[in-house]
Parts: sequence; structure tokens; C-alpha cells
Amino acid sequence: MKSSFSDYSAEIEKYLRDMTYPSGDLEGLYGPVAYGMTAGGKRLRPSLLMMAADAFGGCCEAALCPAAGMEMFHNFTLLHDDVMDNSDTRRGRPAVHARWDVNTAILSGDTMLTLATRMVSEVPDTILRPVLDAFNTMALRVYEGQRLDMDFEKSDSVSIDDYIRMISFKTGALLAASARIGALIGGASAEDAEKMAEYGMMLGIAFQIQDDWLDVFGDAASFGKPIGGDINNGKKSYLLLMGLSAGTPGSEALAEAMKLPAGPVKVKTVTRIYEKMNLSGICREAVARYSAGAISALKATSLSDSDREPFRRLVEKLTGRRR
Repeated sequence: MKSSFSDYSAEIEKYLRDMTYPSGDLEGLYGPVAYGMTAGGKRLRPSLLMMAADAFGGCCEAALCPAAGMEMFHNFTLLHDDVMDNSDTRRGRPAVHARWDVNTAILSGDTMLTLATRMVSEVPDTILRPVLDAFNTMALRVYEGQRLDMDFEKSDSVSIDDYIRMISFKTGALLAASARIGALIGGASAEDAEKMAEYGMMLGIAFQIQDDWLDVFGDAASFGKPIGGDINNGKKSYLLLMGLSAGTPGSEALAEAMKLPAGPVKVKTVTRIYEKMNLSGICREAVARYSAGAISALKATSLSDSDREPFRRLVEKLTGRRR
């Protein structure tokens, strides 16, 4: 195996940048696709797929196209998410619908979904069915998670269990599918592929809760976006739901603070309440708990300790990150 996650991410980054798309009179369709795919990012999902394929004895080069397909799918969801959220920026650049228009973002996003499916299908016939089953199941979970996330914005009765279910669909499912598909490409047994999917799911949940924490307690320069966005947008984050469900005077103060107009005062007020209620610590405990679940699933595979090590380091990297 390669020595680190960054080795895999560098390889998939080069592959993505070398991809070519139709131009000429189809530039209006494929130009936004190329724009979205070269916007950068952690390349977490394709790198995890390649890591899993490599760990189980597969060929990294054979995993590149399906890995790129998973990244294509992820970026397709971002195009549509930005339209639904009316968010005009993505990774420090104008979102596709802001640079072009909404219809272009929808159509180019649809194109990315089809390209993603075709790329993920570039596997041996012997594993095509289980790979496509994993991919299609994942896609439905992501759509379901997005619907739940949208519904939560208008609901005052969202529980922590509801939240965990939503992020397991919206974030966990894509990491789970990446790990499962990579393992299958590498020649893993069905049992090992299932454990790798569990690893990806637990990692995804920990990753999202960590993201919620960073939105409040992270550093804006390294996080890459303004601190307090979830607070100003009224997002049902892990911290907010834990605080509201505590049933203490702090819960009442938090509910009132969330009624303040969006702006620095609201962010500062809510953050102070979070600190007084030790919600930062509670959030970090949850990250540690789901991280431990990922490691436990990893240990249940047939991989050697040395082959597990990059996956263990990935958990540390993602849950200890500042961006």
C-alpha cells in the first residue's frame, strides 16, 4: 500500500485534472462539469475507494476510474445543493448556477450523475452487480438525507436520533459505498466489504459531527468559510440539538438566542451558551465515539495490522482536522 492518504489523493487529483470533456457546441454542458471537478477539495471519497482496493490486493490503476466516478457523484450533489440552498459560492469560487445559471447547474449536474454511473461501472463483470447495487443504494440514501435535511430546517421537533439518521444518509452513505466498492475491486470477501462499509459509515458520521464543531469553534482562515454559518442559518447541527434537548436553563437561553437576527451578535451569543453548556466537549466525545466505531469495524476485517494502519491514520486526520 501507499504510505499515506495524501499519496492516493495526489494520484486521483492528477487523474481528475487529466480528464477531457466534449467542447465546441457542447461547451455549455461540459464546461460546468469540468469547472466543478477541478475546484479542489479533500478528494476523500475517491481516495478512500483506492485505499480499500489497494489494501485488499487490487490494482490502484484499475480503481482510478470508479474512484473518479464517486468524486463525480459527490460533485453532482454539490451543484444541485447550491441551487437548493441558494448558495452562490463553492470553495471560494462562484457556484455553477451563479457563474452560469440555474438551468445549466441542473442539466450539467444531471450529466455528472450519468457520467458517475458509467465510470463506477468500469469494473470486472464478476463484481459489476454488487458494485452497482452499492452505488445505487448509496445514491438513494444521499437523496433521502438531503430531503430530511431540508425538512429539518422547518421543523422544531428534530431529535438527535433524527440528526444521526440524516447524516448517516447524506454523509455516511457515500463514504460507506466508497469503502465497500474499493474493497470489492480489491477482491475482498462479502464479509470484509461489509465491515469496510461500516468503517466508512462510522467515519462519515464522525466527520460530519466534527464539521459541525468546526463551524462554531474552528478557525475561519483554515476552515475555509465564515465561522457561525450554521448558527446564522438555523441549521439543526449536533451542538444545537444537544443543547436544546438538555432540558436545562441553558436550553431555554439557547432557544431564545436562536431567534436573534443573523449576524455577529447572534453567533457570539449562541457560542457563549454552547461554551457554558460544555457542548464543545460533548460534541468532541461524540466524534471520538463514532471514530472508535470505525476502528472497531476495521479491526473486524481480515486485513493485517500494517494494512489497517492507513485507515486508522485517516480517522485521526479527519477527526482532528481544523478545516
